[in-house]
Amino acid sequence: MSNEKELRIERLKEEFFRLGNVPRHVAIIMDGNGRWAKARGLSVKEGHSAGVKAAKAVVKLAREAGVEVLTLYTFSVQNWKRPQFEIGALMKLLSDSAFGEVDELVREGVKVRVSGDLAGLPFAQRKALNMVISRTSAGDKLVLNLALNYGAREEILRATRRIAERASKGELTPKDIDESLFDENLYTAGLPDPDLLIRTSGELRVSNFLLWQIAYAEFYISELLWPDFDSEEFYRALVEFGKRDRRFGGREE
Repeated sequence: MSNEKELRIERLKEEFFRLGNVPRHVAIIMDGNGRWAKARGLSVKEGHSAGVKAAKAVVKLAREAGVEVLTLYTFSVQNWKRPQFEIGALMKLLSDSAFGEVDELVREGVKVRVSGDLAGLPFAQRKALNMVISRTSAGDKLVLNLALNYGAREEILRATRRIAERASKGELTPKDIDESLFDENLYTAGLPDPDLLIRTSGELRVSNFLLWQIAYAEFYISELLWPDFDSEEFYRALVEFGKRDRRFGGREE
């Protein structure tokens, strides 16, 4: 890292902490691993491996910045449409990362949870994830929420079915159904809604990600491909967030 880049990062950090506006929950759509690899003549697997390294770095950065929850869009329900060799590589990376990083996650006080259909993952990955969830359950510095086998429309339908089942049993009336009850039936139950949504690779879409929860999230679009997303870009996003006036539908005084 050049001295000039280090200086830029330090200035961004200083500005962020001066602003004092820390997002409680940062959600990231990690996009661009394949394009990053292709541009370098590498395999898709190597691109995803580089993406895992970027994700590991961002976990540390979020903890350092005082973020309470970091949600990473790791694998969507639509990703099952990808070539089988790529899915296999992603699943292996998932389990390898779980076993390889769990000790450090415990030391750093990071609590891992999963939003998504965990039962729909292969046995080896379920086993690895259940292990890391259990081992990190006492973490109190950062919640790392992995959106795995996740789709927002699917999540909303699941919550609706769960509420409908209770209503059919006479446990609920229509008047009982409010935002709070709906929140309780989402994968993200108990977590604050995202304050900041970051998407890499310059794409301008949310890709079926946290559609209910991002109702008032601030968006930051990075032109960088995910493996190139680093501390400078992360703090740039935090500084941009810190400067915004969030009114949640109210009028500026």
